[in-house]
Order: sequence, then structure tokens, then C-alpha cells
Amino acid sequence: MKHGYLKVAAVTPKIRVADPVYNGTVICEKMDEAFDQGAMVLVFPELCITGYTCGDLFWQELLQKEAQKQLCRIAAHTGDKNGIVFVGLPVSYGGKLYNTAAALSGGRVLGLVPKMFIPNYHEFYEGRYFTPGMEEPVMAALGDGTEVPMGSKLIFSAPSFPELKIAAEICEDLWVPNPPSISHGLAGANLIVNLSASNENTGKDVYREELVKGQSARLYCGYVYASAGEGESTQDVVYSGHNLIAENGILLASSQRFVNETIYGEVDIHKLNGERQRMSTFSTEEKGYQRVSFDLEPMETTLFRHVAPLPFVPQDPQQREKRCEEILSIQSMGLKKRLEHTGCRCGVVGISGGLDSTLALLVTVRAFDMLGLDPGGIYGVTMPGFGTTGRTYDNAVKMIKCVGATFLEVDIKESVRTHFRDIGQEEDCHDVTYENSQARERTQILMDIANKYNGMVIGTGDMSELALGWATYNGDHMSMYGVNASVPKTLVRHLVRYYADSYGEGELASVLLDVLDTPVSPELLPPEDGKISQKTEDIVGPYELHDFYLYYMLRFGFPPSKIFRLAQIAFAGTYEDEVILKWMKIFYRRFFSQQFKRSCLPDGPKVGTVAVSPRGDLRMPSDACANLWLQELEGLERA
Repeated sequence: MKHGYLKVAAVTPKIRVADPVYNGTVICEKMDEAFDQGAMVLVFPELCITGYTCGDLFWQELLQKEAQKQLCRIAAHTGDKNGIVFVGLPVSYGGKLYNTAAALSGGRVLGLVPKMFIPNYHEFYEGRYFTPGMEEPVMAALGDGTEVPMGSKLIFSAPSFPELKIAAEICEDLWVPNPPSISHGLAGANLIVNLSASNENTGKDVYREELVKGQSARLYCGYVYASAGEGESTQDVVYSGHNLIAENGILLASSQRFVNETIYGEVDIHKLNGERQRMSTFSTEEKGYQRVSFDLEPMETTLFRHVAPLPFVPQDPQQREKRCEEILSIQSMGLKKRLEHTGCRCGVVGISGGLDSTLALLVTVRAFDMLGLDPGGIYGVTMPGFGTTGRTYDNAVKMIKCVGATFLEVDIKESVRTHFRDIGQEEDCHDVTYENSQARERTQILMDIANKYNGMVIGTGDMSELALGWATYNGDHMSMYGVNASVPKTLVRHLVRYYADSYGEGELASVLLDVLDTPVSPELLPPEDGKISQKTEDIVGPYELHDFYLYYMLRFGFPPSKIFRLAQIAFAGTYEDEVILKWMKIFYRRFFSQQFKRSCLPDGPKVGTVAVSPRGDLRMPSDACANLWLQELEGLERA
């Protein structure tokens, strides 16, 4: 359970209808297999001890008694297991028969959760046998005379892992307008298990998957869905064993249909709880619920889940294109509104020939097009300095002309030299003053051009630079509207490529592709042999690593040790552990020390779930201490 990860399993055994003895045996065998794989929460299908398709045989006293006997046998089999198991069986209480999920752990039955909604339509006729369950727990006697709580409002928890709270519902319960899992989630349950016997119809699998993902997203929970499969009667319908494991709207695992199998997933309980903490509209109250404890020995869960190295960038090409189009629209609409509100018909963009300024120019062109304005009202300003190379200069010039913007060139070298003389800075001293003097000179030029033409300076800096403080305070850090302020560097690259592929024609497409191939650099130091000498990622580290750290720190509040663990998986074969830790330390140091730059950012549109605006997502003091985070990193280095 280290870092909150809990391995769960959805298990579909091949049963025999109305043969509890055989079914009890295969359930115990499958239980052994799943526990051997490290699973700690096991979910079996609905009524799996008897089979879901027993029909009128459910009324047979012999079947009911044998099911109870096998339940006790299966419960005893959990005596030496580390975890909790949910199995389905019919249970008689108060003269009525109930379709229940039995929770087993430590060699005993912990409780029984009855099905609340009994389907009696189409191919379902459960109402012929079963009574809808009770919410408030009652005490029900098992075949051996033991009494256990029975009711929908049961939450199962382990003192050794208090963050985990498990609740159950059964098949149809999920498909109704007000599922019991809604109540469970509001009572604090963060892992919902569903014992199901959902037969197959054409297209039903897609809807079933959406239901499971949607419920896990709505409740910020893990959801384990185990369904009946081969072995059930095929007299009128077929059961495919479609098992699903979801976490907060994301499908972690799914089984093949029509092949009984066990699937596994590692549910992140800490992440789910963190999400609930952030949602001020998600409140919990265990009103009417009974807490049932079980023993769980803490152990580290080996992670097999896929961890994407670029969390801001969708891996699926179609989703990525859709995301890029959506982000470009958000950026453009944000700028369009600002231009309308201020009455500006002029935009001023400093064009360096790099990725960020390229994206800002493309967004500005889009906004002007939305307003029906002539792109000639966009002033693309290139400002060659001491570090400008021919490649970036040529690309900047070509790009400005390709989009129909007005080209302006202001060489800053002489004005910066004058400034050096004024402040006593030696030109051959290539320190931070040397670099920042150029950045601030450029910003002054852009601001004054905007004043001259009654225009607006469009900011080019991206979120990754803002997170690291890789911007000159009151230099490129400042603008009148920052269109890239919530776009991470790894995503900027894909946005420019998408524009080149979707909208670029001829020379523009060629220029955009060359910009993509150009090393990221502020170009503030003199080139070497005409080539860029100052490469940002050599100085502050790879942006793909920093964006990864940023995403998991701000989106989920993960500690450095957990982010490091995920980075090891995501970047296996790309970066050694020492390299990941080295740049992590740089990230945390810069992130905390550079908050003062983010505290006074210009306005800009939020495009994703992570943003650093001081007015919205990141309200952080500029003098917060980073020691706690750095000390954890030092512990990882020692380990």
C-alpha cells in the first residue's frame, strides 16, 4: 500500500450451475491465484456460489443450505490470506430470499450486502425469487449460526490502512438512476465493488464500460466490476465475463469478453482522497452506515500500471488532435474577448523563431480571424540581439510574412550597449545582467510599439517556464495578455506540429517544421560558429521531466517520493534514477524560489486541469519554504 496503491482483482471462475460444492472449490482456487499475484481486494461475480442462472432452483432448500455451507468454507479459506474477498450467493432472511454479496476476510464472513434493485424486465426475472435489500443493517444468521450485519449501508475498512473504505453494490444497482454507490461515495467509500451477471447484447459492452468509468469519475473512486461468464446457462442469454477496473474515470483494466479471466489493477487510494479534498462540493457523512473492520497487513504494491511520460499530451493520435484543436480555440477565444473588450485592433508579438512565440503568433492570427480583422494589424517584431542566430532570425521573418502580419525589425544590440555603459556592465561579462538586459530591452520595445499603435502586447511565455521561473522578471515575464500561460512546453510542441499538419501550407508549414527542430533557447549568449550556444534543457533540465513533475505535484499533490516512483516507470530506459532525482531537485528549488514571478502574472486563459495563475489555481506564498520537499528527495538519494 506504499503511496496509497492497492492491488485489486476482478475474477470470473468457470462455474457449474446449481453446484455450490464445485463452485466453492474453483472460487478457492482462483482466490489462491489472485492472492499469489499480490491482489488484496478480490471481487467475484453475482451469485457465483450457486450460479446466477439457477432459475426456480433458487427456491430449493437444499441449494440454499449448500450455498451457506460453501460460503463458510470459502470464508475459512481466507484465514491465511492478506485481503478481503467478495462473493455472491442467495441468503434467506425473515422468510424472504436476498441476492447478496458476502465480504470475507481473516477466515470469517464480515457482512452481507443485498442487491437493492431487482430487475424484472426483458430477459430478467429476478423479482420472481429475490426481495429488494434493506439499507439499514440488520443482523442475519448464517448456516453455522453466526450472526453478521446485512444491509446496503456497510463500509469495510482496515485500521492499518484507514484511508481505504470499501462498499458494494450488485449488477442492476449500477444501472438505475440513483445507484447505491452514490450513497456509498457520499458516506466516504472510495472503492466500490460490483458483483454482476450482465448478459451480452450487441453494443452493451460499450455502455457497460461507460457506466463503470462514469461512476468512478462522478464519485472520485475506484470501481471493480466482476461479471459472470462461461459456465452460466446459455438457455436464453450468454454471459461474457466482461470484467472492468476503473479509477476516477480512467479504465485501468478490462478483460476479453467470452473468455473467463482475472484482471488486475492498482487503484491509487491516496489520489482519490486528494481529489475529494480539492472538491469543495464533495462532502461526506456516514449517516446510517455501519463500519466493519478487517485486518490488512501493509505491503508494497508492485506497480504494473502504465504511466505516460507526457501526462499533458494524449497518447492516442485522434484524441491528441482533438485536444490541440480545443486548446487553440480556448487560447484564441480568450484573446478575442480581450481584444473586443479593450477595443484593440492591433496585436504586438515578439517573434524569436522559437516555439513559444510561434504559438503565440498563430493564436493571435486565429483571434484576428474570429474578429474579422486584417492580419496586417498584427505587428510581428523581431529583435536581433547578441545571441540571435541566422536560423531563428530567418524563420521569424518568414513566419511573420507567411501569416500576413506586419513585419518590424528592431536591432537591440546598440541600445543594450548604451544601457551597459549607463550601468557599468562589461559587454564581455556574460552574466545574468548581460542576459536580462536584453530581455528587458525587448519587452520595453514591444510595450512602446503597442502604445504607438494603440495595441496589445501578446505574451509568449509558457507554463513550464513559469513553473521554473525561466523568465526575466519584468522582461519576457510581462505582457498585456499571456496566451501560453497555462500551456506546458511539451504541449506547445504538439500544438505547433498540429497547426503545421492541419493549417500550414507551403512555406509556412516548412517554417513551422524547422522551428520544431530548433533547440529551445533564449538566445541571450553569443552563438558558437553561428549555432545556438545556450540550450535551455542543458541548463535547467529536460522539459519532459519538469512537465511530469509539475503535473503530478499540482494536479494530485503527490510527494516527491511518489512522483519519483512514477517517473521511474514512465522514463524507464530513457533516464537513469540519478538523472531523474538530479532534475527533480532543481525543479523543487526553482518552483519554490520563483513563485514571486508567478504572483504577478498578466491575465491569460486556462486550458487544462493544471495552471499557475495566482488568481485561480495556484495561490501560493512567494516565500514558502521548500525544505520539506527537498529533504524527502535527499532521503531518496541516500536510499
